[in-house]
Amino acid sequence: MAALEKYLNSTEKGRSLFESEIRKIKTPVCKVFIRGGKITPVEFKAAGLTVNSKDAEKVKAKFPYLIEKNGNKILAGTAARARTKIKNKRVAVLFSGGPAAGGHNVVAGIYDMLGADNTLLGVKAGPKGLIKGDLFEIKAEDIKRIRNTGGFDYLGSDRTKIKTPEQFEAVKKTCRDNKLDALVVVGGDDSNTNAAFLAEYLAGNIKEDGSGVQVIGVPKTIDGDLQIGKNLPISFGFDTATKVYSEMVGNILQDTPSSRKYWHFIKLMGRAASHVALEVALQTKPAVALISEEIAEKNMSLNQIIENIAGVVIERSKQGKNYGVVVVPEGVIEFIPEMTRMLKELNQAVAEHEQELENKDLAEKRDILSETLDSDNMALFASLPEYIQEMMLFDRDAHGNLQVSQIPTERLLIDMVKKHVKKQSPDVKFATLNHFFGYEGRCGVPSLFDAAYTYNLGLAAGALALAGKTGYMASFTGLDQGGKILAIPLAALLNVEVRHGKDEMVIEKSLVELDSPAFKYFVKNRERWAEADLFNSPGPRQLWGPSAKQMPVTVALNQGYKTLEFKI
Repeated sequence: MAALEKYLNSTEKGRSLFESEIRKIKTPVCKVFIRGGKITPVEFKAAGLTVNSKDAEKVKAKFPYLIEKNGNKILAGTAARARTKIKNKRVAVLFSGGPAAGGHNVVAGIYDMLGADNTLLGVKAGPKGLIKGDLFEIKAEDIKRIRNTGGFDYLGSDRTKIKTPEQFEAVKKTCRDNKLDALVVVGGDDSNTNAAFLAEYLAGNIKEDGSGVQVIGVPKTIDGDLQIGKNLPISFGFDTATKVYSEMVGNILQDTPSSRKYWHFIKLMGRAASHVALEVALQTKPAVALISEEIAEKNMSLNQIIENIAGVVIERSKQGKNYGVVVVPEGVIEFIPEMTRMLKELNQAVAEHEQELENKDLAEKRDILSETLDSDNMALFASLPEYIQEMMLFDRDAHGNLQVSQIPTERLLIDMVKKHVKKQSPDVKFATLNHFFGYEGRCGVPSLFDAAYTYNLGLAAGALALAGKTGYMASFTGLDQGGKILAIPLAALLNVEVRHGKDEMVIEKSLVELDSPAFKYFVKNRERWAEADLFNSPGPRQLWGPSAKQMPVTVALNQGYKTLEFKI
């Protein structure tokens, strides 16, 4: 017993048998980085590709340095003609926004590219740590410990947006105090937008020699809504998250014909886009999967959505199948046009009648709102279950908007489908369970795809730092043919959007395109999946084994690849 206890104690602090083995995996490396069997810097040259802002003149006025220096031209990493020793560079890396599996391998990639002649610093707790100047030197033993593991826990992260003059001045001080030459920002569309602003600001007189500090972005988000066509097929973390969710959804799909009595409504993380829901649907083939972008495009009402789901429930019941799975994107409620209109007016009404609504019961609140809301919006509000009505009258965020992510959309759909089924077919059995899969997929051990993807992104970011480039986002594409490294100009990605009632320059979120091959494949097959049990259980993500090299289905379809196997 003492020996077993000793072994169990030895597995603490990330030293389980599994974790110990994954650290030994050699992640595939794009051949452009290899010379003489060693990792070496690359040169960056014009790739003959461009990205174009819809608001180019406004962006140019706001980012004169970056537009003058980088324009809209994408660069490609090419093998260096001669090995040039670059020494004494000091580079810092930070994580920004929500965690994503594979973040540690970005750090490992940067570290390995910089080599022993340069220094990599870690920023604790994201942008907030950058403002505070909370940095430390990353050592070889740290890289050995974190390689191929986890999400963002090594450095930590937060969602601070650097936007005030005081915050920018604090960042400048941090750069000077730590004698930084470059800063790598690992994050999603908002974080890389912030990286563009930092790149413009830090291009000026920051260091003692009168030069500036480089800023390089790395694309992260499990939502998959940071994509740029062929030039950036996906953001990292998406593959791991969707494989985790697909395993769990697959397990439930396997359970449904076993117990033969439940409909499971499963909400999946991914508020602004339905890439996660689409990927999980393609991997598992459930009876129903909602795609928010289709709902918005077709101007579908909540009642239409309910009728569609209820129709599948009733038709399957005729076959003796009183079970199934409905996949629901987290942010679907924001894509239903009538709900959007109602919520907009409701937010205004709650703000205007805040004191009148205070300490009133729900019936009294409805009476007050009925005098204010448009009749159609009031009818829609009144049709919702009372617990949803109560939630829609909760406190607003700092901008006066309802925090819709807190609404249990899966429960709303269950209650309304149940009501519709009972009215249309009283004899149909409709027992339900609801789930929300979100945090389970954000920080696990990365899939082999994400481990390789992030490591190569880290190598690219490190190479950009050594090449003296600033205002670029690292990219890794050509995943079916050995991989290709690109550097995409951040400023050229910016467009003007109205956020919180005012114009802001942001990187536009990439939504599911209804003419994309992945969505078309889904539409072509979903009726068959609704009628018959054609589901499959993809099983756990593999670091070795037959499915280890499988990339996301949506990426393979949308990029026109001939196989799901990534080849790096």
